[in-house]
Amino acid sequence: MLAEAADERAKIETDRNGVRLFNERFAKASEQLGSEKAAVRLAGVYAMAGLADDWRTGRQTCIDVLCAYLRMPYTPLVDATNEALAQADDQVPIMDADTARAAHEEREVRHTVIRLVGRHLRLAEDDATSWRGYDFDFTGAVFDGGDFSDTTFSAGEVSFRGATFNGGRVLFESATFSGGRVYFNGATFSGGGMSFRGATFSGGDVSFLEATFSGGEVLFDLATFSGGKVSFDFATFNAGRVSFVGATFSGGEVTFGKAAFSSGRVAFDGAKFSGAEVFFDFATFSGGRVSFVGATFSGGWVFLGGARFSGGEVSFQRATFSGGNASLSGAHFLGGRVSFNKAKFQVPPEFDVWPDGHPPDGLVLPGA
Repeated sequence: MLAEAADERAKIETDRNGVRLFNERFAKASEQLGSEKAAVRLAGVYAMAGLADDWRTGRQTCIDVLCAYLRMPYTPLVDATNEALAQADDQVPIMDADTARAAHEEREVRHTVIRLVGRHLRLAEDDATSWRGYDFDFTGAVFDGGDFSDTTFSAGEVSFRGATFNGGRVLFESATFSGGRVYFNGATFSGGGMSFRGATFSGGDVSFLEATFSGGEVLFDLATFSGGKVSFDFATFNAGRVSFVGATFSGGEVTFGKAAFSSGRVAFDGAKFSGAEVFFDFATFSGGRVSFVGATFSGGWVFLGGARFSGGEVSFQRATFSGGNASLSGAHFLGGRVSFNKAKFQVPPEFDVWPDGHPPDGLVLPGA
């Protein structure tokens, strides 16, 4: 009995020493992250990530600190990859050598955080140092690049709410969303680009609710949607491009409810729909273009019910509906153009009954 008690006391003391050591490492890494010197901050980033790997019970706290670093105020550099160079000379901020060097150094620290997050989300779920399933809060952060390609979001929540993407490229190429939640609600895309090319959505949600696209592009080309939901509800498209070219929809849902299109372009060219639904209900088209040119619908629906067309174009040219359907019931044609030219239907699209028996101006039916 005495030996067992001694062993228990020794275990408690060992655990206590372990916690003390973790706390000391956390305090040191946090201090480094607050340094005025970029090299020290960079060391703090690696120290905090290393602590997250070793300290499973404190892993979320370490991740939270790294995310908080990215949420700190940040002004991206204006360089050759930035659209800001197209501005007039008197609009481009002038930066002295010391300020430019400091900005370059800070960019390196921030991109290192992103690289480490991406690296840990590429690890297998049973890897002891995998960060899958944890929460990542990038709310309000400014991004001028970053690579999350080949990562897996199988649980947890990733928030880009209110984030700004105004340069560089943020990549989610070949990423897998099998149960997590990724939010870009209220985010602003004013330059650069974001790519989900080849990504797989087999569950979970990706939301661009109330996002603003005033430049740059968001690409879902060749992505596969077999479940889950992607939402662009209430989004505003003033410029830029959202592309689903060659994507495959065998389930899941893409919604643009009450989105506003005054410019820019949303492209589903060549996409394949075998059971998914795309909702543009009550969206407003006053400019820009939404294209389903050459898309194939062998199931599922495209809803444009209650949409208002006062400008811009929605094109289903050469699309094939061999089992799916399109509904424009309750749509208002006040201008703009909706074209089904050369589209092929097994079931005719749904429209309201027109008073004079003729389609409204701007609506082009198959064979017209």
